[in-house]
Amino acid sequence: MPRFAEPIPNVTVTIGKDALLACVVENLRGYKVAWVRVDTQTILSIHHNVITQNPRISLSHNDHRSWYLHIRNAHEADRGWYMCQINTDPMRSRVGYIQVVVPPSIVDQETSGDMVVREGSNVTLVCKAVGYPEPYVMWRREDGEDISYNGKNVNVIDGEVMTVTRVSRLHMGAYLCIASNGVPPSISKRVLLRVQFPPMLWIQNQLEGAYLGQDVNLECHTEAYPNSINFWITERGDMIVSGDKYETIVVENKYKRYMMLKIRNVSARDFGSYKCMAKNSLGETDGVIKLDEIPAPPTTTTTTVAPTSPATVSTHKKKAKGKGKGHRIWENHRKSDTMKNGAARGDYEVEEWRDREYDGAVDSELTTDDDASLLSFGHAVKPSSAQDLDSAAICMMLAMGAVYWTFH
Repeated sequence: MPRFAEPIPNVTVTIGKDALLACVVENLRGYKVAWVRVDTQTILSIHHNVITQNPRISLSHNDHRSWYLHIRNAHEADRGWYMCQINTDPMRSRVGYIQVVVPPSIVDQETSGDMVVREGSNVTLVCKAVGYPEPYVMWRREDGEDISYNGKNVNVIDGEVMTVTRVSRLHMGAYLCIASNGVPPSISKRVLLRVQFPPMLWIQNQLEGAYLGQDVNLECHTEAYPNSINFWITERGDMIVSGDKYETIVVENKYKRYMMLKIRNVSARDFGSYKCMAKNSLGETDGVIKLDEIPAPPTTTTTTVAPTSPATVSTHKKKAKGKGKGHRIWENHRKSDTMKNGAARGDYEVEEWRDREYDGAVDSELTTDDDASLLSFGHAVKPSSAQDLDSAAICMMLAMGAVYWTFH
């Protein structure tokens, strides 16, 4: 007697692909094999002949042992149980299941499109998806940011319906409805939500200071949808346009705008109030920035002291003293000294006039050399004989203007 060598394996196929059921029979001999659709009791084939009128169904076999049922371009209607029969008495049979899976798809007619709503109203987004198995549907923002939903910040909202109460500008953006059921590929639809509101404005620094000749920047921040028209006006009501004196800059980021007014080379007539304006179809707003004059920063100067002439500096230091700036000091000196050659000098008298400011500049450098010099800065020695005085030294002392001579 014939018998089945193995069970008929179940088959899962994606819609549009080909399905294959195998029935393996041993010791068939003169018996025949047939394929039957169980749920409809439709005979599909008997031995080598295809009975059904379905052109997508065909039959093949291998040495009368393996019998194959082919279903091309599988449809959802092909999902179900199929039986392999042997016409013994009693009849012997085995069954196998064809599972036809369908990747998800979104029904556009039943899914929300792009929406425009007023801020503070309620909004509902719907996403209808079909497929087999039934798709799982979720909502999330396209930019990956969290969604403020029912008092919480969430990244994903499960289900086909997303309802937001008292929608705000923070909800504005693109949303993705994503449907998946384990059958690739998953599918998504983009829905753009726009929230309308009148312009609002804020200013970080309402009082700015600048000094004459400086470049200064005034800044405003605005939010509005529909997008606003932004501009600057002076306190006289004149609209400011970019040029040599002014430069206006507007940077957009979604419904936000950054406004900057650059004033070059500030002059006295530039001080005063400036107004930044924002207008759209729902309203307008403005903000005032006052520009005041401030003192220019001090400049740093460097004073250089002229170096002391080498002819007036010797090696022995003598610190000059004075009673204060601008005071002139008179000193009488009576000294006796021994000349370098051992001859005694005569008594001499020196009257000295010094300026305190001049002394202060060279105070640490005033020196005299007892062995080699007859002159020190601000001093002169009067020998007992005027003829012994070298004429060159007299000229030097007169040119310096630092010595007044008296002779006895």
